[in-house]
Amino acid sequence: MLTPDARYAMVYNGEIYNYIELRNELRSRGEVFHTDSDSEVLLRAYAVWREGALERLRGMFAVIIWDNREQTMFAARDRFGIKPLYFVENNSGIAFASEIKQVLGLPGSSGLMNIARVHDFLASGISDHTAETMFDGVRQLRGGEYVVAAIGPANRLVTSIRRWYANMAPIIDLSEVDAGERFRAALSESVRLHLRSDVRVGSCLSGGLDSSSIVSLMSEFMGSKSGGPRATTVSACYTEKSVDEKPFMETVVAHANVDPLYVYPRAEDVFQTASDLTWHQDEPFGSTSIFAQWCVFKAAREAGIKVMLDGQGADEPLAGYHSSFPYYTANLIKQRQFGMLLRTIRERKRYHGLPIGSQLQSYAIPLLPAGMQQQLRRLRERAVHHDWLGSELIKKRGNPKGARALASELLDLPEIVDMRTLCLSQTYASNLQMLLHWEDRNSMAHSVEARVPFLDHPLVEFMLGLGNSHKVVGGDTKRVLRVGMTGILPEAVRQRRDKLGFSTPEQEWFRGPLRGLMQDGIEASLRRYPDLMNATGVRALASDMLEGRRPVDFTLWRIVNLGIWGERFGVTL
Repeated sequence: MLTPDARYAMVYNGEIYNYIELRNELRSRGEVFHTDSDSEVLLRAYAVWREGALERLRGMFAVIIWDNREQTMFAARDRFGIKPLYFVENNSGIAFASEIKQVLGLPGSSGLMNIARVHDFLASGISDHTAETMFDGVRQLRGGEYVVAAIGPANRLVTSIRRWYANMAPIIDLSEVDAGERFRAALSESVRLHLRSDVRVGSCLSGGLDSSSIVSLMSEFMGSKSGGPRATTVSACYTEKSVDEKPFMETVVAHANVDPLYVYPRAEDVFQTASDLTWHQDEPFGSTSIFAQWCVFKAAREAGIKVMLDGQGADEPLAGYHSSFPYYTANLIKQRQFGMLLRTIRERKRYHGLPIGSQLQSYAIPLLPAGMQQQLRRLRERAVHHDWLGSELIKKRGNPKGARALASELLDLPEIVDMRTLCLSQTYASNLQMLLHWEDRNSMAHSVEARVPFLDHPLVEFMLGLGNSHKVVGGDTKRVLRVGMTGILPEAVRQRRDKLGFSTPEQEWFRGPLRGLMQDGIEASLRRYPDLMNATGVRALASDMLEGRRPVDFTLWRIVNLGIWGERFGVTL
């Protein structure tokens, strides 16, 4: 899109949810509009406020604007990196793209593996945590960053990358009731804005707290219970009881009066889909749950749904992962709240089936000095995982700091020492960006726009600012959501304590119908990259998991998918 005077030209991907309010504000300043699109609002906003326009936006976007008068280029990405923006920079200039594959082959992108980032992925399952990608020479603009490029002296390209969105949030002191009310109001406002669409809107539904909250609020706004339009929900289901959430889905469907669509991802389709899925993802992905998500968006496309709301983005600022419990209990110990500590241990045993002994062992780790914690984790990793990443190549060119520590350091975030710093890291530096990558590529591969109401920035800042008592209480996670959604969520869902998400029955699949394919995939990865991993350790780890000597975790899929990625893209060491 161009401005009428042809000074500014814009390429833009995303949605600005408050574009109506911004258009009214700009009109009051004398600006004239020729369309009803959010694109024109974004372009006019930049023409008026320049980079200051970014702080006024509520939405997801990757945008590039060329100033024909100044001969400068401006590129920016939304606060959390919901929409992608990659670039390659070299002596010839700078090239931007929405997908890595678009810039492969250009000067500066070698097609070589970025071993440090692949090490992070293999060791911890973390990706998208730095500006680097797993392709050497291909970088990404991070969430909350913008870049200005211009031609300087001697016809040389000059680029400057800056942050426009701070990675912090002020601490908020509220009672439980007040916090719940403010949470409910903020999420409701976000869902209302995210429902703005010229096409049919549906929602992903896992049956968990987050997606069920979105669906329930959608029903309220659409009037589904009183004769208004009924939203369509799409859910992934399984016959395996270990990951079966259909009873909770059905409870939400009946409560919200929506039209459900259930899909059943099949084990036999995992490897048939894996190469194409990896092609759309551009980089290796962490588990077969991404395949389940692929199936959900495929079903949405086939049902004619163009926009899908999703519950992504609540776990990180609200300490929704069980990994937050050691930090929570460490704080209880420091504050001598031993009664609450005992309650937490009992409730976690009752809710999650965790033995008291294993809880005490994990709760002791955050009480140790940071250096000792890191050393202990490394020793345990080597002992339990057969030192499968102990190759000379990893030792020389891997990341010794660990993915999360490096990500926090690069964004100048505080060291992870408690629940608040953990939430900051997971929101801005590690988990969230990776999950958003997978969701964006899965949805766009099927021409579906995925929207994430939990990532409306006023809501995120509120969630991050809340103290521990609004996040974890005893065996409960996401306490403020449970309180705020009272009367909106069905009680059977609001009181859930288990956590699955887009889980797949990997243990049953890998030890059963996919066992031979998994073993073949592991060997294919070892053949393709013989110097990257310790082959003896990899085979011992795989044997332990597939033979039942230890539980199956995501590590096996990461090893297999690395080889699929390398084959599809021709990546070399």
